[in-house]
Amino acid sequence: MNPGPDGAARDLVAVAPGVWVATADRWTTTSTLVLGDDGGCLVVDPALTEAELAGLAAEIDRRGWRVVAGVSTHPHWDHLLGPVAFPAVPHWATPAAAAWAAAHAHDIRAEAEAELTGPVPAGLSAVTALDPARPLPWPGPRAELLALPGHAPGHAGLLLARARTLLCGDLLSDVEVPLLDLDDAACLTSYRATLAAIEALSRAGTVTVVVPGHGGVADGGATLARIAADRRYLDDLEAGRPSADPRLADPWVRAEHDRQAAHLVPGSP
Repeated sequence: MNPGPDGAARDLVAVAPGVWVATADRWTTTSTLVLGDDGGCLVVDPALTEAELAGLAAEIDRRGWRVVAGVSTHPHWDHLLGPVAFPAVPHWATPAAAAWAAAHAHDIRAEAEAELTGPVPAGLSAVTALDPARPLPWPGPRAELLALPGHAPGHAGLLLARARTLLCGDLLSDVEVPLLDLDDAACLTSYRATLAAIEALSRAGTVTVVVPGHGGVADGGATLARIAADRRYLDDLEAGRPSADPRLADPWVRAEHDRQAAHLVPGSP
């Protein structure tokens, strides 16, 4: 553990060969590093506060590694901080995510500054579109963007074949219920298709470890359990039924659930 500015510290935990995860205090937000054989690393969705980002950078430096590229799984502000923390390297997202981030840059910055209670350094939203039909052009292990729609425009996961790991952005969380892209009329259908795609990868053994953007890492059995829980939640939400999902005990998650219910089933409590 290496302390960063203001006492911040980053614990990096190896969750699969060459895959390291640090978890921020707020929203149990994960930052993931994919390590290449030469010490170059790919940073995925680094977060969250200035002190935490500085602590992560310090820990990378202490280990003798170096960031060579970054990925944002989707264009929500807390997943667009890579260019802020590591401005000297390219940061990629899907074309739809990059376009949405550029079109909504002002709103994204305003939300980040409100949540972080202060100015955000330049670079937020500065992601470059990358064709998901080809692997990431970086010198480390093969990494592929995998479209996982339903949560946000251009939402994707990062599939790491060698490590049999999926970095799945804001999906399959053990602390958050499915949060839908309510601007997309097909969000429920898209989200269910995403869950089916991840289930297929898990059952085939292509993916044995799943790293969500918020919450704990899951293995094969836990992944399938989370998929089942997410499906139950979506079924109850769509039907307008009360949900017994334990994740709703968190006040922030409950508020998001209420917002979704009001949007999808007008008149819901």
